[in-house]
Amino acid sequence: MLFKFMGNKRLFFLMFGLVCFFILMGLTLGNRAPMTWPEKFVKDSVSWTQGLFYKPAAQVAGFFEDVRQLRVIYEENKTLKLTLTQYARDTQRLNDLEAQNKRLMEELGFTERQRQANVYKYRIAEVVTIDPDPYNSTVTINLGDKDGIKENMAVMTVDGLVGRVSKVFGFHSNVQLLKETNDTDNNSKAIAVTVKGNDNQPFGMIESYDSKTGELVMNKVEHADDMKVGDTIITSGLGQVFPKGIEVGTITSIGPGEFGITYKVMVKPKASFSHIREVFVVEVPEVK
Repeated sequence: MLFKFMGNKRLFFLMFGLVCFFILMGLTLGNRAPMTWPEKFVKDSVSWTQGLFYKPAAQVAGFFEDVRQLRVIYEENKTLKLTLTQYARDTQRLNDLEAQNKRLMEELGFTERQRQANVYKYRIAEVVTIDPDPYNSTVTINLGDKDGIKENMAVMTVDGLVGRVSKVFGFHSNVQLLKETNDTDNNSKAIAVTVKGNDNQPFGMIESYDSKTGELVMNKVEHADDMKVGDTIITSGLGQVFPKGIEVGTITSIGPGEFGITYKVMVKPKASFSHIREVFVVEVPEVK
């Protein structure tokens, strides 16, 4: 019977597997005896060897993790810088547009007031270049011969007179600022002026600019009784260039002139000669 049983290989292996399973269950669930010293030695050796490999592996894994984190931080920082740059650019553009809108609104109001005050035409122009030479106070505007601009036309801002057209090209013109009235070689640079509110009486000529004080010098004033500090000086229209009624500046002081015969009057310009963005070219209609 035994040999017959052994001949059944499948049943044999099944029984053998069950016996091994129960033995393993007993070893796992049962109370094990204390480990012998060879077992402890083997266990400690294996643990020490595993530690030798585990620490470097953990350090290498941590290094690559740090590199990945640095890459992520770099990309985020790059994106933030780009966003900040775009924000700063958009903010600057918005500020420029708001400033331009404010200037245009002021200029629109100015032209409406001037249209009611006189019959002059005001051709608005943008300043495209400024001469960097401090001894050559010239700016270039984007109106020229094709726009009907001519030499010696008066040029002003919403605040007051700034100069005259000195040279005309096809699409651009040069504007000589009032600071270039110094060392005049012809009478066209001098400005015949009077006091606002007393327009019918001529007072003097603005012939030079004091770069130290930033004021215009008004000479040949024969009578100073009818003017005082704070009065507004305007063009009288007696010269060949500047039409009547354009504000030039405010009187800051009145003193004796050459030889004590006439008076010398210092005038602070109404308009600024720096950071000019837009100007008006004054066109006087021809008398028919």
